Amino acid sequence: MNAPFPSPTKQPLRLLIAAPRGFCAGVDRAIEIVERAIEIYGPPVYVRHEIVHNKFVVDSLKAKGAVFVEELDEVPDGVPVIFSAHGVPKAVPAAATARGLEWLDATCPLVSKVHRQAERQIEAGRHILFIGHARHPEVIGTFGQVPEGTITLVETVDDVATLTFAPDTELSYLSQTTLSVDDTAAIIREIEARYPQVVAPKAEDICYATSNRQAAVKQIAPLCQLMFVIGAPNSSNSLRLVEVAHRAGACAQLIQRASDIDPEWLTGVETVGVTAGASAPEQLVNEVVDRLKALRDVTAEEIVTAKEHITFKLPRQLMR
Repeated sequence: MNAPFPSPTKQPLRLLIAAPRGFCAGVDRAIEIVERAIEIYGPPVYVRHEIVHNKFVVDSLKAKGAVFVEELDEVPDGVPVIFSAHGVPKAVPAAATARGLEWLDATCPLVSKVHRQAERQIEAGRHILFIGHARHPEVIGTFGQVPEGTITLVETVDDVATLTFAPDTELSYLSQTTLSVDDTAAIIREIEARYPQVVAPKAEDICYATSNRQAAVKQIAPLCQLMFVIGAPNSSNSLRLVEVAHRAGACAQLIQRASDIDPEWLTGVETVGVTAGASAPEQLVNEVVDRLKALRDVTAEEIVTAKEHITFKLPRQLMR
């Protein structure tokens, strides 16, 4: 009797897993707000805009009884509504109150901090230069905290050259919380060079989670031929991680699930890095690791560059 053919040996693959990665405190809080609201009020609970930018998370909450809409007009009377972690213009909760809706604010506290800073700068008589990406919900929400015409969007270094403020104009700057740390620093340098009188925020607006995840990628990416960033295509912090990995010398792929991985991408690759944007759950990281183990003989190592212990309180309505 002939012996069976031996199974082919899988090629070795070194896997470097970034830490910190995935959910931040603001995302944890936002998801818990939706889950607790469903428990307390019963389904359906309406959520204006995706609670966080991740399809897996949104679909999981839909299965529990959350209904996602883009505008408050789509929320029927008599049901609770939750505002997403990205924040909303002041007019939105005002309209909800006028309709008699019970509403819960899942805005990340670090985004709310930027909102308060914007209000204080306007009260001090300064025009705000806001560094961010047009049409991102966080930018729309921040612009909606102050009177129209008192804040100007700056997306790139080149945008600074197009500003037409007089040299003695009272100015300040703020930024979206999920930007590239390096790109934002370059824009700030250009603003300060052109308008030396500009007032900086008391603390950096880019959030701790964004900074930490980018720092981890900077350390890992130079060691990898390929870097997987788990996140949604509309997730600002995930897209920035892809950019950081590219700049650090790795080929970077944004993926939403393990099923997105094309085995051909691993051809000739000896070391792969994995990270996850702040809206991506650890379950998706585990899926990717399992997928890579199915394709190659994986030796995995977690690279820890920071420890995170931040938590945020829930709204008082949910503390019953």
